[in-house]
Amino acid sequence: MRLPPYKIKMVEPIKLIARDERERAMKEAHYNTFLLKSEDVYIDLLTDSGTSAMSDNQWAGIMLGDEAYAGSKNFYNLEKAIQDVYGFPYIVPTHQGRGAEHIQSQLMIKAGDVIPNNLYFTTRRAHQEIAHGIWEDVSIDEAHDPENNYEFKGNMNLDKLEECLINHPVPFVSLEACVNMAGGEPFSMKNLREVKEICKQYKKPLWIDATRLVENAYFIQQRGNWQDAPINVIVREICSYADGITVSAKKDGLVNMGGFIALRDEELFERMRGMVVIYEGLHTYGGLSGRDMEALARGIREMVDDNHIAHRVQQVKCFGKRLQYGGVPIVVPIGGHAVFLDAKRFVPHIPQNQYPSQILSAEIYVHSGVRTMERGIVSGQHGDEPYDGLELVRLTIPRRVYTTEHLDYAADSIIHLYNKSKTIKGLTMTYEPKELRFFQARFKKL
Repeated sequence: MRLPPYKIKMVEPIKLIARDERERAMKEAHYNTFLLKSEDVYIDLLTDSGTSAMSDNQWAGIMLGDEAYAGSKNFYNLEKAIQDVYGFPYIVPTHQGRGAEHIQSQLMIKAGDVIPNNLYFTTRRAHQEIAHGIWEDVSIDEAHDPENNYEFKGNMNLDKLEECLINHPVPFVSLEACVNMAGGEPFSMKNLREVKEICKQYKKPLWIDATRLVENAYFIQQRGNWQDAPINVIVREICSYADGITVSAKKDGLVNMGGFIALRDEELFERMRGMVVIYEGLHTYGGLSGRDMEALARGIREMVDDNHIAHRVQQVKCFGKRLQYGGVPIVVPIGGHAVFLDAKRFVPHIPQNQYPSQILSAEIYVHSGVRTMERGIVSGQHGDEPYDGLELVRLTIPRRVYTTEHLDYAADSIIHLYNKSKTIKGLTMTYEPKELRFFQARFKKL
């Protein structure tokens, strides 16, 4: 494993509460790990969103926050960082990725529009559907098979894409970098170029969810004959094919809060800038404080450091390999931000209508104090929709936070649970929110 390109300068105490306390906490959380109190969690692998450790340079930038309502100098530093790293001329800041998705969807989607996606991400799909659009899956078949070792499961199926463009009103093509719901899987540079050519042919803009673009760039570097190119060059090359990007900067950007839209169309930019004033804040802060913007500006420059991203992805890989060596069924190849357990193979005796991924994430917490999250039908479906597709548990690694010892403990605990998994029973849902139910749904044991 590559050695960490940093040293630890500050620590945050954590503690492992007793098993009976964890059982009580899980029951009080209605078997939904999102409803746990963080103080009851030992190792938090719920998400990599806003959970990264900032550098000393970022913390120094926090002290230079210009909290002017309009024209903060930190906005201009952020704007310049985005322009330099991503290569887009126009920047709209938002409080996080959801703000960017909302603005994009409300301005670019009309009722009845169909938006082709390489699989889906929960909030992006929700915003597209709230705007009365229709989400369309044009991912490749390999993305739906957790045991298939194809290296670029984030690719779009070109035939499905073209069929969608021919038969439906399409406002734009939506391509996610490192598809979260498929296991954090990247698209290839070849597929990106082919998608762009089809978009040109049908005169449709290509938008990339660039939340984990740096991780996608790393996989292109390692698997796609780009070994001689530094990460920052690959990031610029990817962005050169996009008309715009939406970004939750709480991932790659190494900050606790922030997001943005970057694009080339000046007219659309002006409309987006007008909407951010209504929903997020002035166009020079977009729901962020000056210190937030400064930390993000510096994080964006740090994220494309080759040593940083190599260590980050390889830490995830080593964690996944340890689970594999213990016999635990996971999604392969191992993705960039998380290891995904295949719940259908982990607890094959639990049918999908008893929420195997949900109960598995709950049992992992009770067994070890490690918080994970469901990525199955609770995340992806509602009501009486047919049960199919992937049934996963995501073990998400925050950037620059946990040591090898932390992840070894998590892996060993999950291996131990896997060896006694036949004792795990399913769940029934007692409360279902209308939107994004996985955040607040409640369950009870059968």
